[in-house]
Amino acid sequence: MVAYDLKASGKNISSFEVAVAGSASGLVTRALISPLDVIKIRFQLQIESLSRSDPNAKYHGILQAVKQILKEEGPKAFWKGHMPAQLLSVGYGAVQFLSFELQTELVHRTNMPEAHEFSLHFLCGGLSACAATLTVHPMDVLRTRFAAQGLRLPPQTHPYAHVCVQVYKSLRAAVVSMYRTEGPLVFYKGLNPTLIAIFPYAGFQFSFYSLLKQTYEWVLPSEGKKNGNFKNLLCGSGAGAISKVLTYPLDLFKKRLQVRGFEHARSAFGQVRRYDGLLDCARKVLQEEGAQGLYKGLTPSLLKAAFSTGLTFFWYEFFCNFFQHKKKVDS
Repeated sequence: MVAYDLKASGKNISSFEVAVAGSASGLVTRALISPLDVIKIRFQLQIESLSRSDPNAKYHGILQAVKQILKEEGPKAFWKGHMPAQLLSVGYGAVQFLSFELQTELVHRTNMPEAHEFSLHFLCGGLSACAATLTVHPMDVLRTRFAAQGLRLPPQTHPYAHVCVQVYKSLRAAVVSMYRTEGPLVFYKGLNPTLIAIFPYAGFQFSFYSLLKQTYEWVLPSEGKKNGNFKNLLCGSGAGAISKVLTYPLDLFKKRLQVRGFEHARSAFGQVRRYDGLLDCARKVLQEEGAQGLYKGLTPSLLKAAFSTGLTFFWYEFFCNFFQHKKKVDS
């Protein structure tokens, strides 16, 4: 169902239904994986090593981070920035899947050889992700700011309450404050590494998803038809994990750059750094944190990528099949 199928032209759903399926898959997936996303962002932004041996490290493991966040900020902290994140996911899913379907349809209708399906899906997946990123990047910056900021606490509840700064209290307040203090371009901070990272990441997602599905059906031909939902979830998870490992450092640079100018809200979490751009960020991370610094937060990020990509493709195919079945019933 992912990618236009010329042979099934009579069964293909409309562009509007593709966009709705993409939005719905993004909405459901985001609600489920938000806690992992918050932990991943906290890890990525931490200058200190993610190790118990570093006394200044606020976070050093997933379970420890979960306990720390629950203790200091409560369960709602795992859904910080959820509203901009949902707007991001709904818009991103609609634009990405609609763009991908339209691009693959255009290629198929021009009779391009099908032998290059992996390359085709990589190219179309990357371009569709770039289009979606340009559309919803401001929501990504807002989501990162909310997930990164502290929570203002009474002095007696936490020893670092005087430096736990909650800068933004609502989405509207954040937009107004950021626009007034940092200008309109603040909503596109981190765009360069985002576009550089998202093209291969999304390209690998779509191409490996297609490849893994073909492999699954080759290894288990009968099971491939019976357990379609499980196959979609499993292959999507595998594609997400592979893609994340291949492109992870650029995701870390993006997060560091998105909180530039927001350092005062990070004072309770340890050291802060200012970066002058992508190359400066990469250089400083390597110099100060070593090669392992490029992969801070990889574990929660891998879990998130596996769950997120698996669920996204699962729900997208689910909603597409629903619309397709509805068409058959109505006809």
